[in-house]
Amino acid sequence: MKNNLYSELSERTKQIFKSVVESYLETGSPSGSETVLKRAGLDISSASVRTVLSNLQKEGLLFSPHTSAGRVPTEKGMRFFVDGLLEFGRISKSEKENIEQLGSSKSKSYQQVLDEASRAISGLSNYAGIVIAPKYQKNIKHLEFIRINSKQIMSILAYENGEIENRIIDDSGKFTSSQLLQVSNYLDDKFRNKNIAEIKRLVETEITKSKSNLEEISRKLVKKGIVEIEPKLNNPYIFLHGQSKLLKDEIISKDLDQIRQLFDEIENKTTFIEILENAAKAKGVQIFIGSKNFLFKHSGLSMVMAPYKNNEQEIIGAIGVVGPTRLNYSKIVPLVDYTSKIIGKVIE
Repeated sequence: MKNNLYSELSERTKQIFKSVVESYLETGSPSGSETVLKRAGLDISSASVRTVLSNLQKEGLLFSPHTSAGRVPTEKGMRFFVDGLLEFGRISKSEKENIEQLGSSKSKSYQQVLDEASRAISGLSNYAGIVIAPKYQKNIKHLEFIRINSKQIMSILAYENGEIENRIIDDSGKFTSSQLLQVSNYLDDKFRNKNIAEIKRLVETEITKSKSNLEEISRKLVKKGIVEIEPKLNNPYIFLHGQSKLLKDEIISKDLDQIRQLFDEIENKTTFIEILENAAKAKGVQIFIGSKNFLFKHSGLSMVMAPYKNNEQEIIGAIGVVGPTRLNYSKIVPLVDYTSKIIGKVIE
């Protein structure tokens, strides 16, 4: 596609193209010249519309699935539509109330909120809802360092959700058991109810600046046992609901291998690291269409994702919808955006 294609197309051509795409999003069917004329309300001949449709096909924005069957947008055309012609709708009052129910109970755990968010956005979009969060956002309840032999120390991290994680640190006998006990008590008090990201900031600001022997030992142990060893980022929390709704789409349901591949990708959690990395770079909602969808490397599926942030405006996860390329983007984009903001408020 030419970089300045949008500015090169006339307003009439854009209107015709937009009519074809919107009709396809609603019906899944190709549009001929007569359908476009009725939808666009243009005072021109069918022949003129056919000429425009032919030119749009030459640009790679449309194609004809069958001879004389009208046109539908290509992936390139759908991308062009989303980037330049998509008009976002508004979330209804009932949809907002449904999403805001996520914060109705303060007793819900972090995981419960994310699971319910996935279920809610699946129900509202009528496709698969997904929430991803790195496990290292859990707060630490208890921290301890113990010597296991003359050359190794074990760091024990007990999280508020009951999970326990052990890590081995190579030490070569530098620190005595007495020092480890003293450091454990000091750090347990300092880091209790904080997550790894917060601990990393404390190490970089407070502890690094201190000159005391206790804090120097603490800094070394924390860097080796907590900060430098990334805590299971390659095995994030994934909450997924509504997979079966993908089978309702006529186009996707014809390719069961594609659905199977989708579920295999979801089972392979390492793939979702890319989502978290992309979310960290994103300023808002991202739309991945068809084969350009970096997660599912084939056509037919699209993904609308948005990052959610904590009260310090740090991105700590992502939420989105997975469905066919002819998603109702005008509805789903604001839906995903609003839900991401509500999650951020709930888990502050």
